[in-house]
Amino acid sequence: MIKYALVLLLLTGCSTVVPVKAKFPEAPEILLEKCSILKKVNDDDKLSDLSKVIVTNYTNYHICSMKNDGWIEWYNTQKKIYEGVK
Repeated sequence: MIKYALVLLLLTGCSTVVPVKAKFPEAPEILLEKCSILKKVNDDDKLSDLSKVIVTNYTNYHICSMKNDGWIEWYNTQKKIYEGVK
């Protein structure tokens, strides 16, 4: 009889009446950073320097934009999937 009481006590000790709700993890701050500031051109720079800065800025902007947009889309999709499983 003591064995049955002990087993019953152990089994009921693991149950809970409070629903457990898991939260989707928040994104790390480093992944939510904005793109870096673009380079500026001085008034006395040559045309060749101007074109180098323009190409560098366009490249940096588009790479950063694609990374951020892709990551944000992936994160939001995963969050919707996670919340839809419940």
